[in-house]
Amino acid sequence: MRFLLFLCSFLLFTTSAFAQNVPDDPYKVSPLLINSTIPDVTVKTIDGSDISLLEVVKEKPTVFVFYRGGWCPYCSRHMAELAQIEDEILEMGFQIVGVSVDRPEVLRKTMDEVELDYMLLSDSPATALKAFGIAYTVDQATVDRYKGVGIDLEANAGYNHHILPVPAVYFVDQNGNVDFQYVNPNYKERISGEILRAAAKTFMDSKAD
Repeated sequence: MRFLLFLCSFLLFTTSAFAQNVPDDPYKVSPLLINSTIPDVTVKTIDGSDISLLEVVKEKPTVFVFYRGGWCPYCSRHMAELAQIEDEILEMGFQIVGVSVDRPEVLRKTMDEVELDYMLLSDSPATALKAFGIAYTVDQATVDRYKGVGIDLEANAGYNHHILPVPAVYFVDQNGNVDFQYVNPNYKERISGEILRAAAKTFMDSKAD
């Protein structure tokens, strides 16, 4: 009996430790897969309040968009493109939620600059990114290069972990189950609004059957 308890404790520890292991290469991430349940992690709203991701999805099926930050032009273009199809996505019964390591104050600036109406959440400690398996650590040379062009990762996040997400899109139902995912280590390539809209329709049609 003691052996079984020890074994269970060991497996729990190693699983937890593995989940917190952040690679230094976006091509080495291990994303949460379809048919998985999203982790019960807490992030912050734009006004700084705590909220659980499971609490977020209870409202309605959710399109989670994990992006690198408001400073990233590829992210801004992608989010603006999603804003153009937001009405159609909402009519299908979804909500769109963007998640980054940006502090709440930085999120507010992003909403104003990109003219977004959908929810943005702050995962400054990168807790959700790690739990979703899409976190990676940026090397110091890149951190310095970004800072040289006015992008301060530490100031934006409020942490010096230098963690960013591999850009990803997840469809999650109200029970927290993952029904669709798009994860691309090449941050210059994003899922198009047209494909996302088609995937959302397929998602809703499957739920109606």
